[in-house]
Amino acid sequence: MMDLEHQDVKYLPGVGPKRAKLLADELHVCTLHDLLYYFPYKHIDRTRLYYVHELTADMPYVQIRGQILSFDVEGEGRKRRLVAHFTDGQGIVDLVWFNGIKYVTSAYKTRTDYIVFGRPNAFNGRINIAHPDVEPADSLRLNAMGMQPYYNTTDKMKRAGLNSRSIEHFTATLFESLKSEIPETLPAYLVKSLQMVSLDEALRHIHYPTCAEDLRKASFRLKFEELFYIQLNILRYTRDRRNRYRGNVFTRVGALFHGFYEEKLPFELTGAQKRVIREIRRDMGSGRQMNRLLQGDVGSGKTLVALMSMLIALDNGFQACIMAPTEILAEQHYATFCQMLSGLPVRVELLTGTVKGKRRQGILEGLEQGDVQILVGTHAVLEDTVRFKSLGMVVIDEQHRFGVAQRARLWTKNVRPPHVLVMTATPIPRTLAMTLYGDLDVSVIDELPPGRKPIQTIHQFDNRRESLYRGLRAQLNQGRQAYVVYPLIKESEKMDIKNLEEGYEQLCHDLPEYKISRVHGKMKAAEKEAEMQDFISGKTQILVATTVIEVGVNVPNASVMVIENAERFGLAQLHQLRGRVGRGADQSYCILVTKFQLSADTRKRIQIMTETNDGFEIAEADLKLRGPGDLEGTQQSGVAFSLRLADLARDGQIVQLARNMAESVLDADPNCAAEKNEILWKQLAKLRKTIVDWSAIS
Repeated sequence: MMDLEHQDVKYLPGVGPKRAKLLADELHVCTLHDLLYYFPYKHIDRTRLYYVHELTADMPYVQIRGQILSFDVEGEGRKRRLVAHFTDGQGIVDLVWFNGIKYVTSAYKTRTDYIVFGRPNAFNGRINIAHPDVEPADSLRLNAMGMQPYYNTTDKMKRAGLNSRSIEHFTATLFESLKSEIPETLPAYLVKSLQMVSLDEALRHIHYPTCAEDLRKASFRLKFEELFYIQLNILRYTRDRRNRYRGNVFTRVGALFHGFYEEKLPFELTGAQKRVIREIRRDMGSGRQMNRLLQGDVGSGKTLVALMSMLIALDNGFQACIMAPTEILAEQHYATFCQMLSGLPVRVELLTGTVKGKRRQGILEGLEQGDVQILVGTHAVLEDTVRFKSLGMVVIDEQHRFGVAQRARLWTKNVRPPHVLVMTATPIPRTLAMTLYGDLDVSVIDELPPGRKPIQTIHQFDNRRESLYRGLRAQLNQGRQAYVVYPLIKESEKMDIKNLEEGYEQLCHDLPEYKISRVHGKMKAAEKEAEMQDFISGKTQILVATTVIEVGVNVPNASVMVIENAERFGLAQLHQLRGRVGRGADQSYCILVTKFQLSADTRKRIQIMTETNDGFEIAEADLKLRGPGDLEGTQQSGVAFSLRLADLARDGQIVQLARNMAESVLDADPNCAAEKNEILWKQLAKLRKTIVDWSAIS
């Protein structure tokens, strides 16, 4: 058996050094193994021959057999084209080429049988096929191949004459050169129990299926294997870490927790909050390090759960820390904690990049001595100068905004790794969470505090500005406040988008009776804070902002969120922005303002937003519309989605099956020592060199 994993693709007949360099540079196909695993993006059925008289302009791809009667060159200059009049004896169709005329007339002859393959078009009332595939009929290769694979190639490759047909030729040559079956990569018992085809058969049929059923079986086998090894990697790592890293045992729920619960809690906890706190308490008392993901929709009360969890750490003699992605959010957490803990013997401090001099030095000394019990901060917490006496609990808010390496640095702040609670208000679809955060235990707050009214979301076109202002005035005149969010700060020549500066001026002109603040990411921290405080205190009625206010800003009196150019935002971001209102008892509104002409995908996004407030429903829709690689958060997390074949949006059942099988393998062979599983650990070791280290997400 040839060494597929290490043999350079340039040695495959027909490739050579120049084409090999293009394959490597453009497609990352360097070895024969890479070529085998460069899968087609679609297949077209080549088993049927059509008659010319059956062809219509709405057909996708067709195949006809016949002869060229004659060639004509029509037009001049750039409009010059070659037309071949082709017949199957029952009708005539035109084959058209706009370039390569000299090659076509020399390669194809009249009165010779050919098989023609292409997409029918209508022009001047006649059917034609532009730039068809034409092959001698006596070879019958196309007709015999069943379903033809189509491979993605780049413009640079196409200019060099390397197209889908070239890749198809290379893979066919490779399969013909294989003298034995491709070695199996899964244990025989696993293949048999799931009634899967062998790896050899799967790879052959993913490229060259003879029918749709062949393709389905091949696709299932390869998708399962891809997802199975990801889950096996995550679960093996997680179990190993749980055995290796012991956690501080927090058995005591003492005076601080009870004092807060009985005297300071501003309202009754929801059933979901109580359930999550029980799960966290169980983790903290288990003797293993907690690594828990807390999901909850905007306004569900995650921060309160985090604070009460930190009080458990304090009751056990440890310090706690919460890290937020922005200064605005960190400052808000700090203000909230100080207010809620007022009267309790707890020292809370805020550490951000703008905290300097004596104040900063005092905080750092307080941390080392243990006097500072709760630290609220931004990335500044990660600096080497920040040392704790006994850090026992870390909360990471909006975790997707921190890289893996950044979060891991918090582990080193204590001799024994602290308990970790990561929070997100961006609901994560189940299949995505299973893959991206598969090593974390998951808690979900799926219940909003009582008294909250669902936000009404309205779609409005930007040419109905007066109607928008009437609704805005009605709310402001009742003493409410409003956000107006824009996607850009300054005018862009490339995009016809209302920008913040222009929008601010227009609002000041159109609504002169109201005071307006503005906030964006490029403002100085002090200026931004002053504008925010004016809005929070009610001094200004409207806050014009970019998405800097997407996360964490809490103004219960704000009842209107106007999102300009809503077509420029993804579903997750729209949902986050909408969550800035509806935080009080009053009815709140979210107005999605768009231009009139919208794409089908955009209309679907807007429709979803107007129909539901359920963050998880929106996240599932977002995954299906955009795919996992485009979802906000997946790139910031340090993970690049590089699945070759599986699709997390559409293959949820296979993801679950892969996880179940990985769990059963590890349950039956916890020490990874069974002979029948030897192939698994060898394959996993190989894949770790090439696949994403999914298990590092914690």
